[in-house]
Amino acid sequence: MVKGSRLVWSLFAALSIQSVSAQQKLTANAGHSHNDYKQQIPLLEAYHAGMGSIEADVFYRNGQLFVAHESNEIKAGKTLKKLYIDPLIAFFEENGKQAYADSTQRLQLVIDIKENYQQVLAKLLEELKGNESIFDQHKNPRAIKIVVSGNTPPAEKFKDYPHFIYFDGRPEIDYTTEQLKHIGMISQDIAHYSVWNGKGTPTPPDLEKMKAAIGKAHKMGKPFRFWATKDSPNSWKELGHMGVDWINTDHPTALKNFYLNSTKTEYTNPKAYTPYQPTYKTDGANTAVKNIIFLIGDGMGLAQIQAGLSANFGQSNIITMKHIGFSRTEASNSDFTDSAAGGTALATGHKTNNRYIGVDADGKVVSSIPDTLAQYGIKSAIISAGDITDATPAAFYAHQIDRTMSQEIAADFKNSNVDILVGSHRESFLANKDGKLMQQLKEKGYQLQQTLSAFEGVSSGKQMVLLSDSATRSILDGRGDMLKTSLLKSIQLLADNKNGFFIMAEGAQIDYGGHANSLPYVVTEQHDFDKLVGEAIKFADQDGQTLVIVTADHETGGLSLLDADYKKGTVRGNFSSDDHTNIMVPVFAYGPGAQNFIGVYNNTEVFKKIIRAYKLK
Repeated sequence: MVKGSRLVWSLFAALSIQSVSAQQKLTANAGHSHNDYKQQIPLLEAYHAGMGSIEADVFYRNGQLFVAHESNEIKAGKTLKKLYIDPLIAFFEENGKQAYADSTQRLQLVIDIKENYQQVLAKLLEELKGNESIFDQHKNPRAIKIVVSGNTPPAEKFKDYPHFIYFDGRPEIDYTTEQLKHIGMISQDIAHYSVWNGKGTPTPPDLEKMKAAIGKAHKMGKPFRFWATKDSPNSWKELGHMGVDWINTDHPTALKNFYLNSTKTEYTNPKAYTPYQPTYKTDGANTAVKNIIFLIGDGMGLAQIQAGLSANFGQSNIITMKHIGFSRTEASNSDFTDSAAGGTALATGHKTNNRYIGVDADGKVVSSIPDTLAQYGIKSAIISAGDITDATPAAFYAHQIDRTMSQEIAADFKNSNVDILVGSHRESFLANKDGKLMQQLKEKGYQLQQTLSAFEGVSSGKQMVLLSDSATRSILDGRGDMLKTSLLKSIQLLADNKNGFFIMAEGAQIDYGGHANSLPYVVTEQHDFDKLVGEAIKFADQDGQTLVIVTADHETGGLSLLDADYKKGTVRGNFSSDDHTNIMVPVFAYGPGAQNFIGVYNNTEVFKKIIRAYKLK
């Protein structure tokens, strides 16, 4: 290969198809719109989807090049010039001498000759005359590349054609250095190597054969494409893993969206954290329970847990918990619960309507865990990594018929028996329409803290830790150890109470990530929550009288996992919804009485099991 030709190709590869070492590097510009002329809008759909390669099958008839798959499908007016060449020339000029407005995107037109290559190529050169520079990458690296496939000349005749006409090669052919100058890409039918149907992964022997073909093409300095591949996200993903450069598709818009959404559907963990290793000394024991730490991963279903596990290189605190059950989350008025009804069921043991907070389906006030336990001298803390007046934490101290009534929810706190409250959205308290609220809370003995550092500095007393909203920003945006700090400080303040404590801490933003359909958001929040689980289990081991319960109020997003590699800390997923689902959620328990949480039951039973665990008299 001559030096100039190698330079042109290296520019093309680096800026366009980005020959793959990791699947996530691919973009829509790696798409090859196969049989593009069969699209409802030939060329334009693929072009506006950003495909880097667009294919048209061509016949020579009556002095013209017609686009069709079979000769009997030839129709008047459906010519290569009208459908492809002229519009591409127009786009090129409009974009300032490049195929796409985005200078990092490249384009090749693959002309699949069905028969009579001599006539087709002669007519093609005639139709390109005067516009050769638009298709000459030697003169302009951003030019549109012409690659001829199908009924091509034998390799020894490649040199008879202009240098800007490239040909589609085959991996089994050993081309000479001169012939390689005219090769634009290497392609082969996937059936030559495997009967893989696009589901799961190919068998290891087949995969090695496919990788060998790709590797040979790359050694020649050429991009590689399989044709006749299955056209599905899993297939696209697996082909990318193999190192394929062009992804064959008949669905260019779907492929575009697949790659366009990759920043939200893929996550790679830059660094693992090491889970705490439990001692299991009191796990499942029939000894007395003095304290309960109740951890709610809002929106956290099994898929979210698995995503976190895979992204942390196969390690997790949650999976060290041996006692596991499942909670059914249906609300009174719908099989699909929201956090209000789900949180209320967990906090009070009563099913209720969606949006209702701390009241039953008839709107009647029902007692929450902190209020129930306060009668026995058990102190409590409610912590959230989000808005403390939002549905899940609110269900543990407030009683309103709509979760959006944040002012009323905040005002309800003066009637609760919660000793420590930690979370953001402090204006609901500080700027409450009940102007006497903060004074009333002060009279009840609450100390107001507005930063975590101030909270860490206290040594006793009832605490309202009302943080700025920035303090509960996402982990991705730098929240840090807000949950861990809040939990450990709450334990320190409550641990000396002779009758024990109850702490509910919520990983609120796993849910936010599900609503946003963002896997990085979900996984980083799940990791933060899982670290909290580790801290709780560690304290339970040290204390010997503490039961740890981990669950969710519902699952959010309908997350399914399409790909994962725990050795690399990577995961790819897909969301079927931006709302809650009614999938059962797991309940994990650790410590004395943990065995009582095994089984499948309604979410209201979690409340009852918690109350029974204290063995109140």
